[in-house]
Amino acid sequence: MRDKWIIHALNTALKAGTAILEVYEMSDQGISLKEDLSPITLADRRSDTIIKNMLRTTDIPVFTEESSNVPYEIRKTWDQYWLVDPLDGTKEFIHHYDEFTVNIALIEEGVPVFGVIYVPVYRQLYFAIKERGAYRIENIIETFSDNTELSNILDHAIRLPDRTHAGIHVVVSRSHMSSETKAYIGEKLGDEPFKIVSAGSSLKFCRVAEGEADLYPRLGPTMEWDIAAGIVIVTEAGGTVRQYDGKPLLFNRENLLNPWFVVASEEITKNIILK
Repeated sequence: MRDKWIIHALNTALKAGTAILEVYEMSDQGISLKEDLSPITLADRRSDTIIKNMLRTTDIPVFTEESSNVPYEIRKTWDQYWLVDPLDGTKEFIHHYDEFTVNIALIEEGVPVFGVIYVPVYRQLYFAIKERGAYRIENIIETFSDNTELSNILDHAIRLPDRTHAGIHVVVSRSHMSSETKAYIGEKLGDEPFKIVSAGSSLKFCRVAEGEADLYPRLGPTMEWDIAAGIVIVTEAGGTVRQYDGKPLLFNRENLLNPWFVVASEEITKNIILK
């Protein structure tokens, strides 16, 4: 994985986020329904176009939520590809909850090796590189110049995790909370006191990675592009992301619907998940 690809992907997320914010302020956001009846907006489309156009210059295949009709017979030949959710949290976007993100991951041999999650409203950039750590940049207002060295970016970023709290914090979706999730929390934590915190889109991964939360069980439907970037950020921050049965999550499957999974901090993984 080349450093210039990483910087290019960070800039891609930032430019997509700028386009999303332009639509966020519009009275007409161009909302319609896709074939699966999930909403899509002008912001989804604009972000998707920007990301595909920019990432294609790397000569690596680009697979996005809005172009997910690429046949598996083609996809299975990809050893490496970009996996993208151009606007994660479309419902949050529509309802002006602010917690929507741009997600970009680089997949190699079925495993995410780089991920970036950009939160446009808060101007927070989360990213991680396999075996090089997870980071957050606050109040980012412009893209990186072409001659920026990745080492310089890392030196000025905040290494994750960087926050602590008392007790156990369980982060759950702002818009999805299944009965199975509630049952899992009760089973794993038992009489342990805990606090429920909510977050939208892939910010739940970020909350675990930075140390704001300890546990994020997702016992409900998600797609591969929803979670790939978050997985790298959590694991490089010392946490774990496993299927409900403990197996690792692999990508570029024929069926893009993810199995249930659990995200946990290092401490919770050792003391609760694996007990």
